[in-house]
Amino acid sequence: MKKIRVFLLLMVVVLLAGCYGKELNLIDGDKQITQQIDDTISQYIIQNYSTSYYGTEKQFEVHKIFGTSETDGILSVYMWSYYGGFNKAAGLDPQSGHSLPAVIRLSKKDGTYSVIEYIEPKDGSMYQSSLEKMFPAKYVKSAQRDSGNIGELQKEMQKKVEKWIEKQDKES
Repeated sequence: MKKIRVFLLLMVVVLLAGCYGKELNLIDGDKQITQQIDDTISQYIIQNYSTSYYGTEKQFEVHKIFGTSETDGILSVYMWSYYGGFNKAAGLDPQSGHSLPAVIRLSKKDGTYSVIEYIEPKDGSMYQSSLEKMFPAKYVKSAQRDSGNIGELQKEMQKKVEKWIEKQDKES
């Protein structure tokens, strides 16, 4: 009987240590994000949505990183993404796009990162529960807070669009 109790106690300790270790693996902010990772994320999202939104000449994506975690060589990035499609004639007014929380997982092989998974929350009544499944608890509130509050991302997007429009004007 005593052996069973000791065994059960050890199992609980191992289980709790496993959960505790995963939480310690979180790194707040974009400390792990290099320019290569940043570009890979944006390129993937643009490519992923290039056929979803029609009637735009150029698409851009910007994001805010809440944090990252790395497990078994897989980098998970917890973020808010703002995607927009633009036409030169419309200037800075997006013609299509979206703004939402997302998790993107990347693997590194031969010095190059590639996306192995991209997750967005479900719509409607499933939004909150799917967000809680996607994000570690400490980032759920950040995602809720940033819903509709993307002023900094809009400024970053505007800079990209202005640069593109200037380039188009020079080439014309």
